[in-house]
Amino acid sequence: MKKFGPGLLIAAAFIGPGTVATASKAGASFGFTLLWALLFSIFATIVLQEMAARLGLVTAKGLAEAVNDSFKTKQAQLLSTFLIVAAIGLGNAAYQTGNIAGAALGISAVVDISSSLASALIALLAFVLLASGQYKVIEKALIALVLLMSMVFLTTLFWVSPDWAGIAAGLFTPSIPDGATLLVIALIGTTVVPYNLFLHASSVSKTYSEAGSDNIDAALRHSRWDTGLSISFGGLITLAIIATSATAFFGQSEDFNPAALAQQLEPLLGAGAKYCFAAGMLAAGLTSAIAAPLAAAYAVCGAFNWSTDFSSTRFRAVWFTVLVCGAGFAIAGTKPLAAIIFAQAANGLLLPLIAIFLIVAMNQEKILGRYKNGPLANILGGFVVAVVSALGLFKLYSVF
Repeated sequence: MKKFGPGLLIAAAFIGPGTVATASKAGASFGFTLLWALLFSIFATIVLQEMAARLGLVTAKGLAEAVNDSFKTKQAQLLSTFLIVAAIGLGNAAYQTGNIAGAALGISAVVDISSSLASALIALLAFVLLASGQYKVIEKALIALVLLMSMVFLTTLFWVSPDWAGIAAGLFTPSIPDGATLLVIALIGTTVVPYNLFLHASSVSKTYSEAGSDNIDAALRHSRWDTGLSISFGGLITLAIIATSATAFFGQSEDFNPAALAQQLEPLLGAGAKYCFAAGMLAAGLTSAIAAPLAAAYAVCGAFNWSTDFSSTRFRAVWFTVLVCGAGFAIAGTKPLAAIIFAQAANGLLLPLIAIFLIVAMNQEKILGRYKNGPLANILGGFVVAVVSALGLFKLYSVF
């Protein structure tokens, strides 16, 4: 555990209801065919989150502040501010709907209450935790629950003995079957979450704030280990979810539905599967419901050069707005699975914009010095942007 740091929070943030629902839908609908998209998304996440962590460590600033510092003209700074606020505000509002709806799905699985009431209770609990400032203690317990559910999925994966040759073929044979484009984008969007780039940079800048200039290199090595291990673990969990869903549901004639998600755990847990699933979805949803508004507050306040102190009125106003927007759609009865997958797809479409801003900031010698991107980092980052942009443009073309 000494190798882990802020990266574990990032992994827990993307192992939320979106990951469980989207990965389950991908496995149920297309078997192992879309595993290559997961492999790419893990690679892309490690590349981009390493940059965000390095930025926060070296500059002791968040991503939004660094982006503003990267542009020389006032017009360019205003444009970047507008795009960051629009992208993160829109993306997190949609994502928050999925977080709350997913956590409510966990409650509804074991308690006979309406999804609207369950969503209201989740939103209220997230508000209390954020407003009290004591969310960090609760967050550790929630991460532990998410990791417990993750280990159950991994154990179940080996218990059900999936087609390992099919898994290997799906990982290394890219293809997009008819009707799968949105799910491919959603798989990428549920892993390479744009708001996590802002959250990672800010959390790393605070975690390593005591590191002086003489030990930045050591802290950077630790941060890279933390990022690589945490995100790889998260990717393994997502693979387990896709594989168990594919083994359980692929090829069945009936439509996949959220209530069937817990059935993935039945080979291991029997009748207790729905209770473990409910606890995991509740923990995953609530953890993400706390992280998304916080990341939005860091991004928006950083873009406007406002204080990012947790007690700041503006900081509180931003996370409260995102929380209310997400809660409103969830309470209105937005279907959980539809809301979650839409949020992941929206994240996938927004990702190229945020990734470009990150790469621009990472090439500024005046703020990063010798820690700026080298040619290899730029090539890898450019490849990620190109692939995600191509998928997004293809989806927009198919829509219109």
